[in-house]
Amino acid sequence: MNNSVPTYEMLLEDLKTRVQQARTRAALAVNKELIVLYWEIGKRILEAQQTKGWGAKVVQQLALDLKTAFPDMKGFSRTNLLYMRAFALVYPNVEFVQQVAGQLPWFHNCVILDKCKTPELRQTYIKAAFENGWSRSILEHQIETAWHQRTGQAITNFSKTLPEPLSDLAQNLLKDPYNFDFLGLHDKALEREIEHGLLEHLKKFLLELGAGFAFFGNQYHLEVGGQDFYIDLLFYHVRLHCYVVIELKAREFTPEDAGKLGFYLSAVDGELRTEGDNPTIGLLLCKTKNKLVAEYALKNMNLPLGVSEYQLIEQLPKELETALPSIEELETRLGRLEDNE
Repeated sequence: MNNSVPTYEMLLEDLKTRVQQARTRAALAVNKELIVLYWEIGKRILEAQQTKGWGAKVVQQLALDLKTAFPDMKGFSRTNLLYMRAFALVYPNVEFVQQVAGQLPWFHNCVILDKCKTPELRQTYIKAAFENGWSRSILEHQIETAWHQRTGQAITNFSKTLPEPLSDLAQNLLKDPYNFDFLGLHDKALEREIEHGLLEHLKKFLLELGAGFAFFGNQYHLEVGGQDFYIDLLFYHVRLHCYVVIELKAREFTPEDAGKLGFYLSAVDGELRTEGDNPTIGLLLCKTKNKLVAEYALKNMNLPLGVSEYQLIEQLPKELETALPSIEELETRLGRLEDNE
């Protein structure tokens, strides 16, 4: 294993992230008018059904007539018109549509409509998807694995060991628990099996870690005082400008784990950290933890550490219930109404 990643690799990772975000923002600027148009169509359908009692058949007819009138435009299917109706129903304020929901591409909004239960949850994922430049598939994955319930939930001592606002940024960097169900491993898997699986599925692992992580090495060798030490996983975070040491424990967390991880942080700071780097942070990924034991173990540590659990088997719901009916349910309900057109 090459023990050093050239500065070029870190620069490339950072630039790739920035380019993707810029492309996403450019697409959103072009797409915003289309989002408002879809909202206006949905609003008119809602008003017509509420004032005239029109049912499902009018949506089907509108789909046919709009496609005939604008054959070069996509997006006028019956299903998409129902999404427009649902969109206008949950976002009655056009300013919100322009300033918030309009930041995302249309089908991102459709995913959020389908999978998010409350207005607060919808706004959370709109903001997160925009800020992180998530693709639609990544957005679906984050919702299905309850990203909002896990982000920022690791037990850490960052508020005492890192200056603001770095401490808040670092806290929001870590999750609890981490979901490694993509490994397909049994709950009794050994540490080396988990590490090997994470490296084999590095792209999915980086997605679960979050934006900004650049992989530096596994079983990373450090020589300290003539002795050899090996870090399970070493990363560099291009936004926080710091190294991140991750140690895996296929058992319950113990206070001794924090001491060993603290040593690795000191060694990385002494051997690898350069001018411009922020203090190295550490994360212990354990099978289980006692929250109070973890809090006490980190309380008087003077190095920035966090403790989180990992899950090898999916324990979170695959889909979050939505306050709105699904498109299929909307179609069924609207189909029961009489079309008075």
